Amino acid sequence: MSQSDESEALTSARSPKGAEAVQSGRRRAFAFSVVFATALIDSIGFGIILPVTPDLLMSVSGASLASSAVYGGWLMMVFAVMQFFAMPVIGNLSDAFGRKPVLLISLGVLAANYLLMGLAESLTLLFIGRLLSGVGSATFSTCNAYIADRTSSEERAQYFGMMGAAFGLGFVIGPVLGGFLGEFGPRVPFFVTAAMVLLNLLLGLVLLPESLPKTSRRPFEWQRSNPLSALLSMRQFRLAYLMIGVLFFYNMGHHVLPAVWNFWGIERFEWTPKEVGYSLGYVGILMVLTQGLLIRWAIPRFGHVAAGWIGLLSNIVAFIGYAVAPSVFMVYVCLTIGAIGGLAGPAMNGLASIQVGERQQGELQGAIGSMASLTSIISPLAMTMTFEHFSAEGTQIYFPGAPFLLAAALTGVSLVLFLAATRNQKRLS
Repeated sequence: MSQSDESEALTSARSPKGAEAVQSGRRRAFAFSVVFATALIDSIGFGIILPVTPDLLMSVSGASLASSAVYGGWLMMVFAVMQFFAMPVIGNLSDAFGRKPVLLISLGVLAANYLLMGLAESLTLLFIGRLLSGVGSATFSTCNAYIADRTSSEERAQYFGMMGAAFGLGFVIGPVLGGFLGEFGPRVPFFVTAAMVLLNLLLGLVLLPESLPKTSRRPFEWQRSNPLSALLSMRQFRLAYLMIGVLFFYNMGHHVLPAVWNFWGIERFEWTPKEVGYSLGYVGILMVLTQGLLIRWAIPRFGHVAAGWIGLLSNIVAFIGYAVAPSVFMVYVCLTIGAIGGLAGPAMNGLASIQVGERQQGELQGAIGSMASLTSIISPLAMTMTFEHFSAEGTQIYFPGAPFLLAAALTGVSLVLFLAATRNQKRLS
């Protein structure tokens, strides 16, 4: 920059308008930092309990590893049922009353869930905890709506990718920390998670500004807050509606990872909680690199459509690889390939978000959340039952990797539908 350019920039910054622009930019950057911190802490809380969940379920139920995996599937289903009905209500509430109060209430309910699960001595209390968690599970979709409020359509997918990077960084920290804390007992990570979520709540209460101005809010309507209405309301936005359908099959396949990864690792390679945590921590590192760096380059360069099908194809290759991997080394190779699959979600979410006005971003995220919850009702139980069938003692065909082949097939359906939905679309960047 020349001396004259520097002088002009300094003069502009010192002018009232320039100073106001600088201050506005700082406020925006600070708000996003708080949102990303919220996603990070929430992700740490999610990942920290995964390494110890098999041990906790076997301890509480007295069942085998294969049978405990099915209990895990039922827990995920109960969570998803509550989420399915709650998410559109929460999305519409955030459109009516703002993002901040909805986010804070959700965090409070989540903290109560983790405390209850840490204290649970029966499967009944574990199921009650997951019911609470389903009601208070709006944090990620509310953060996405917050981002949509404060970004242009051109940069929105990149910020969604940064949210994925925050989730990935939490997955670096959470599972490794959970594996370490699990050495002191399978309940300890649940109490640590409750403390983290409460810290998250306090952070949002004190530091997070509201993103949705009152002039952009709309009245809350119950008829738009049931799952079916939330999904059907998106029909007016053709591409957004089609992307919800594509995301349905994508999520149906992707749920194999939280549903059976820890049980599969223990059964296939005799992993300890620490080793489960290390594998998930590696996943988190890859998510940070993919969604925090790669996606910010790939989507502007290639567009949403190309990034979407590349991500879906990478997931298919990775799922097949997990199913037949002969060694832990090959598992990590497949994890590396699967990391590119992180392009798919932000690309599809970005395609949908571009089609929708600012007054309905919360409704869109609620509809996507409802769809994801519907897949969570069906997929985890199907995946864990498939795992039990092919890994239980005395099974005719022993193949613990079978759920990953099912996931590859479902993701293949998603890829075909994605290509069909976008075949007439111009390059979107």
